[in-house]
Amino acid sequence: MQFDSLGLKPELLRAVGEQGYTQPTPVQQKAIPVVLEGHDLMASAQTGTGKTAAFTLPLLQKLSERRAGHPRPRALILTPTRELAAQVHENLRAYGRHLNLKSLEIFGGVNINPQITKLKRGIDVVIATPGRLIDHMERGTVRLDAIETLILDEADRMLDMGFRPAIERIVKALPKQRQTLLFSATFSKEITEMASRYLNDPMRVETAPPNSTVEAIAQQAVRVDQKKKRSLLSWMIGSNDWRQVLVFTRTKHGANRLAKQLETDGLPAAAIHGNKSQGARTRALGDFKKNRIRVLVATDIAARGLDIDQLPHVVNYDIPNVPEDYVHRIGRTGRAGRDGLAVSLVSGAEHGLFEDIRKLVKVEIPTETMDGYEPTEPVSKGSPKSPARRSRGGGGGRGNRNGQKVSAQNRSGRGRQRGRGQGQRRAA
Repeated sequence: MQFDSLGLKPELLRAVGEQGYTQPTPVQQKAIPVVLEGHDLMASAQTGTGKTAAFTLPLLQKLSERRAGHPRPRALILTPTRELAAQVHENLRAYGRHLNLKSLEIFGGVNINPQITKLKRGIDVVIATPGRLIDHMERGTVRLDAIETLILDEADRMLDMGFRPAIERIVKALPKQRQTLLFSATFSKEITEMASRYLNDPMRVETAPPNSTVEAIAQQAVRVDQKKKRSLLSWMIGSNDWRQVLVFTRTKHGANRLAKQLETDGLPAAAIHGNKSQGARTRALGDFKKNRIRVLVATDIAARGLDIDQLPHVVNYDIPNVPEDYVHRIGRTGRAGRDGLAVSLVSGAEHGLFEDIRKLVKVEIPTETMDGYEPTEPVSKGSPKSPARRSRGGGGGRGNRNGQKVSAQNRSGRGRQRGRGQGQRRAA
């Protein structure tokens, strides 16, 4: 199937072609016609499979077909993080470059006055994080009474981050007659309940089993004592000459500390998390994309919205407390059919957390030890006592839990699974 078979107008097809895309991904094939027909939609797709284009392309088409006679926004896209808002806005501008439509990203951490000025000039599409949008609503600098389409992107993450009250308040300010689209990489009972309240007889699109991982990502677990993780990580990056590595920690303090330690080890690194200013986060991400630094250490705020072309390696330095976050973390690699390697460093105290992940994703994740880094900590079947853990469950499935021991040189980067459509570019 080609993009020109989906009913998109020539201006959009031209923009898609200029981005180098020829064939739509499965979620784009299924979602775009549904959105163009005006249905509400509840869509689940793996991270990195073109979810953003699945809603931005038909949204742009519908907005361009009917010109607005007022300066108020006609479409609202809610995202959980600044990074995701910026990514969606970037894609929206790329696909709408041949259309006379205006869009604006709204998020905190930056001066609100330029946003106010642009809103006064008239905007068709607002891409916003819930908190900053509430700020504008309280100031009276944005009106939502003309919204025709509401898109909830990564809705499960917004719930995880405590945005439910803000979302409730925003939805109450919208017209009841509207089209609502809910996109997420994972579904849960909370998301299904949200859809029943906000969506009207929605069509449902699923391109893969819920909470599944992309085939192109090779997944590996390494058992190691917590106190040895840092030295093992440095050794793996250096000995295997990994040039671009995204590393996830559980806390902001842990991210800062690990980035400094890696710098001491001679590995250019930077940390990115919620306490960093937007300018610092943007610079760190830019340096990482341009290969000025080898390691970007992030908390889960960066699990959504980081679109890094051809990112080869993701490392779970700390195992996430919520199993679904594992899916989003490793989804930063293996995007658009390219290969990727996801490595999880599992301490004895994190064994129970990783078992929850195995049950959720239902794939074999080989567990090994590295020569010189053999674990001595006892394996705990429970969960760490530190941060509160919330597990939303998952199906059965078994992984390789035998703790096979191999040398690091022989194992790292081996056993990659080949994804389909290799060499074929797909929309972001």
